[in-house]
Amino acid sequence: MNTLPIMQVMPELKTILAASSSAVLIAEPGAGKTTMTPLALLDEPWMKGRTMLMLEPRRLAARAAAVYMASCLGEQAGQTVGYRMRMDSKTGPETRIIVVTEGVLTRMLQDDPSLGDTGLVIFDEFHERSLNADLGLALSLETQAVLREDLKLLVMSATLNGEKVSALLGGAPVVRCPGRVFPVETVYAPPAAATPLEKAAGTAVRRALAEQPGDILLFLPGEREIRRVESELRSGTLPGNVALRPLYGRLPQAEQDSAVAPAVEGRRKVVLATSIAETSLTIEGVRTVIDSGLRRTQRFSPRTGMPRLETLPISKASAEQRRGRAGRTAPGVCYRLWSREAHDRLPESDAPEILEADLAGLALELALWGARDPARLAWLDAPPPAPYAQATALLRRLGALDAAGAVTPHGRRMAALGAHPRAAHMLLRAAGLGAAPLACRLAALLQERDPLRGPASGGCDLTLRVEALLRYEASAGRDTGGGDPAALRAAARASHALEAQLRSAAPLSAADGAADTSLCGLLLSFAYPDRIGQRRGAGAFLLSGGRGAAMGENQHLAREPYIVAVSVDDKGTQSRIMLAAAVEEKDLLEHHADLMTELAEVYWDDDSKSVKARRKAMLGELTLKESGHERPSPEEAARVLMGVVSGEGLSQLPWDKGTLQLRERLAFMHRIDPAWPDVSDDGLTGSMEEWLLPFLHGCRSLREVQRLPLREALESMLDWERKRRLDQDAPTHIAVPSGSRIAVDYSNPAAPVLAVKLQEMFGQRETPRIGNGRVPVLLHLLSPARRPVQVTADLASFWSNAYFEVKKDLKGRYPKHYWPEDPLQAIPTRRTRPVK
Repeated sequence: MNTLPIMQVMPELKTILAASSSAVLIAEPGAGKTTMTPLALLDEPWMKGRTMLMLEPRRLAARAAAVYMASCLGEQAGQTVGYRMRMDSKTGPETRIIVVTEGVLTRMLQDDPSLGDTGLVIFDEFHERSLNADLGLALSLETQAVLREDLKLLVMSATLNGEKVSALLGGAPVVRCPGRVFPVETVYAPPAAATPLEKAAGTAVRRALAEQPGDILLFLPGEREIRRVESELRSGTLPGNVALRPLYGRLPQAEQDSAVAPAVEGRRKVVLATSIAETSLTIEGVRTVIDSGLRRTQRFSPRTGMPRLETLPISKASAEQRRGRAGRTAPGVCYRLWSREAHDRLPESDAPEILEADLAGLALELALWGARDPARLAWLDAPPPAPYAQATALLRRLGALDAAGAVTPHGRRMAALGAHPRAAHMLLRAAGLGAAPLACRLAALLQERDPLRGPASGGCDLTLRVEALLRYEASAGRDTGGGDPAALRAAARASHALEAQLRSAAPLSAADGAADTSLCGLLLSFAYPDRIGQRRGAGAFLLSGGRGAAMGENQHLAREPYIVAVSVDDKGTQSRIMLAAAVEEKDLLEHHADLMTELAEVYWDDDSKSVKARRKAMLGELTLKESGHERPSPEEAARVLMGVVSGEGLSQLPWDKGTLQLRERLAFMHRIDPAWPDVSDDGLTGSMEEWLLPFLHGCRSLREVQRLPLREALESMLDWERKRRLDQDAPTHIAVPSGSRIAVDYSNPAAPVLAVKLQEMFGQRETPRIGNGRVPVLLHLLSPARRPVQVTADLASFWSNAYFEVKKDLKGRYPKHYWPEDPLQAIPTRRTRPVK
């Protein structure tokens, strides 16, 4: 014990903690910090007989550390050294060192914010940056600042930015300790492209067994991969003295202990582990590490408000931690199943969980603490605003928070259960319906491995899993129904533990049972009110939170009107439903009345081309019931019609010839003076509220819109002065020398046209002008057959130059007509010849 490297820095650490409230200990792997530091500090004067809490991020490591420290004292766990974790505890009246998992510290702080009998809180392996570790440190810092100046905090890690943590702790001193790690050779062994992971891992294990002595630790991303690699290795050839030992968090304790324990003499062990074996744990006999370079983590999507499991490359820091497992007791080798180039591209460290996780549990704990705003506390990384806002919105929907963000009595009961807020709410609501045992089984199945997989799984229906679990329990474990016995055993164990917790928090009736599985969907709807799905056809559902999700059309749940989608893969534009249960509409209406809203909606009915009204009972984005009611008010109908015209275009309006000419004249005036109304499509559409809406009052259909006085509507945009100027500057007609009044064509506002017979313009020297004399009209001079013979905006030039050529041509074609030599002295006429 005294030979471990950590003992070399212990005098310095003791001196610092005697004089300071906080310290940071950076100790390399193999230094002995996890097990030796608590024992060395236990009898310091400032402890004064108080207890010490040490947080471990993983249950297996917490239990192993407590057992080892107890053995160093010649005791059993539960005497001087004990541990506490959810559903497992070994402490006694003499216990002074308690190794806890992180959620336990949060509960202890919530129950007693002063931690009155605690002298030191140690945060071990803080570099893992779990959500609960960040929360525990934030709450402990506030306790230290407000209630307990004498409470000491020690943050320990092998790989951590000590200066950043020191700053968070108010400039706490940093102690550094070298480790005791034997040299480890690194071998990069990337498999061929497209090689399945189980094949690559199997090949690497066989290579290591042939090339290296001792036991092997293989890191894989998750339980599913462990099972596949185990199957791959068992189906091939392995030496007869090799035992395969899975190691993951949900594995029964006895099997975990078997994986960690030394191999029997003369035999070799291959441990197939998740990241659970990355830190705080020495697996005896391991001389070789094989690293897949992958990890599985749950990441929260602010886009959908849903978490999703992702398999990601590990960071360089994690790769070094895993590599170090091969050198804990002797020189070793690490085979990395990726290339050196790929290693250079890995991120330096993993993102803190608080930046990627579902924050509903964190938000509930902060509300219970009295911190509605997370900024009130000190964080190494503060909770991101968007996911935190979504978490508080969910808690309000579950009834855990009131409108002001304060925790409700129901929220306190939820927090006391220690389950995720969704599951806690479901358990409490189920207790009131006499269905607590069924809810416990549902919650257990959701937190454990799926017991039904493959073609015989029955698809995504969670009710089938509950029925399989009930058969398994009724048969005392004999009837697995083709399910995974280990998964069913784990779910049964978790279910009974949840039921015991619930009984301590809520009165349950002896009649409560789990047999009525028809209630599965209703109970799940309490936990997932934002994921109640309404069928849209072809396996697609609209979720009450507004998101779309789908399952295969061949699944029997695809035909259900309503489901609850409890597990959704958030990939692509439409999420894939992986687990769900059917729920009855009548149950939603009866039991979710507090979440229902009634919407009186005035809408456009495309079939009748008219405005109608209805009332809708809404559950989130879902319409559960719909009924008609009284006719919409004139104001409501007018606004809907205005929206229809805006969306479908101005062609829906009754544009007669005179109204079109008015619009064209207004467009001309806007062109020469932008202060005039803009009557382009965009201009009119953007100003409908001013000129069109008042005239739609009383209309309810497009047929009635076709009878609108549209000309009046356009003229309503003009005051009296502008109406006068419009008639003056953009006249509808212009009088020509013959006495005719010719209509002006404003279809091109840049060049209004006056189409007039050439003979009617005799005697007119200059081109007529409009726009207060600023704009000459474009003259289309016509033949007697009303065909253009000349287009000009300069009449004087035409008479001087082009007229004589035009005259020759026209005189030949129309000899009976009047073609004078001097058009400026001639008599204008609309006839063949002028009247004398």
